[in-house]
Amino acid sequence: MQKDPTGRRPPGAAARARVTLRDVAREAGVSYATASRAIHPGSRKVNEAARDRVLAVALRLNYTPHFPAQAVARGSTATVALAVSDIADPYFSLLAAGARAAADEAGLTLTLAMSGRDPGRELDIVRRLRGQRPRVIVVAGSRVAESPHREALVEELRAFERGGGRVALISQPDLPFPTVSLDNRDAGRQLAVALAERGYRRVAVISGPAGLRTSADRVEGLARGAADAGIALAQRDVVEGEFTREGGHAGALALVERGLGGIDAIVAVTDVMAVGAMSALRDAGVVPGRDVGVAGFDDIPMAVDVTPELTTVAAPLGPMGARAVRLALAGPAAPMTETAVTGVVLRASTPGPGQSGLSDLSGLSGV
Repeated sequence: MQKDPTGRRPPGAAARARVTLRDVAREAGVSYATASRAIHPGSRKVNEAARDRVLAVALRLNYTPHFPAQAVARGSTATVALAVSDIADPYFSLLAAGARAAADEAGLTLTLAMSGRDPGRELDIVRRLRGQRPRVIVVAGSRVAESPHREALVEELRAFERGGGRVALISQPDLPFPTVSLDNRDAGRQLAVALAERGYRRVAVISGPAGLRTSADRVEGLARGAADAGIALAQRDVVEGEFTREGGHAGALALVERGLGGIDAIVAVTDVMAVGAMSALRDAGVVPGRDVGVAGFDDIPMAVDVTPELTTVAAPLGPMGARAVRLALAGPAAPMTETAVTGVVLRASTPGPGQSGLSDLSGLSGV
C-alpha cells in the first residue's frame, strides 16, 4: 500500500485494511488467546464479561474470521461435514438436526452433502470433503452389501484421520470407525410380534432395493418374529420398492393388483414408504386400518399426521445424529459401536383384523 511522504497511510486506508484478531484483542484489553476463545468457542471457555467485550469490539471493528488461514494454521476448519443419502427423507433430516445441535455445542458449523444412496458418489463426496478440511466427517446411511467401493471408502476415511480429522458413522457396524447403529433385525422382530399380538395372521412386506443392509435386516427380523409368533410371512409376499414414498406406493399397488387374498397387514421398511403405501391402498378402494393394517419403521413426525396414525418402530434419530458427532470428537476414547434402543409404537393403522383404525385407540402406544 502506498504511503504519503510522512510514512503514514492515505486517509481511509486504515479503514480498508483487514482487521485482525490481534487488533480485536488489543482493543478489548484481553490476550490473543482469550479473544480467540471468545470468537471461536470450543471446549475452553472464557468468562461471560470478557466474551461480551470481545464480541462487541469485533462487531464495532467489523472483524470477520479468515477461515482459509485458520484452516492452514489448525489443519482443519471449524466444521462438521455430514454425508447423508437424501436430506428430503425425514429420517436423514432428523439425524441432521441432532448432528447440528451437537456441532453447535462444540462451536462448530454443520455442512451437508447427499449421496443419493450411491456408494460411488458417497466415496467421491468423502474425497472432496477431505480437501475442505472439516474437523469431523460423519457418514450416515445404509451400507450396501458387496459394495465395490467399501475398501476405498475405508482408506479415504483413514487418510482423513491420519491428517488429524475425526470420523463417525450412523449405519451398520460394518466399517472400522465409531458407529451409532440400530439393531434393525431386532426392530423387525419386535414389530412382527406386536402385530401377531394384535391378531394379524398374514403379513406382506414392501422392502427397499436389493443390497441395502437396512432393508434386508428389517425384512429378516420381520421373518424371524413372524416365525416366532406363528404368523405367515412368505417370500412371495415380499415386494421390492425404492426407499421413497413413490416406492411404497408402487409396492402396495403391486400387492393389490396381484390380490391381497388373506393378507391382513402390510409392513413397509420405512415410514415414508408406508405413507405412500396407504395412499395407494386408498386409490384402490382399500381402507388402511380397516381392510388391512399398515406399519412402518423410524417414527418420523409424519407418522402422526396421516389418517389413520401409523404404527411404527420408533428410533431416536435426533439423539443418534448428536451422538455420532460427539463420538467423533471424543477421538480414540470413543467406543467403536453404540446401538440405539428401538420400540414399537402401536397406533390406529393396526387396530387388529376386523377392527376400524378410525376408532379411538388412545392408550395403545408402546410395546
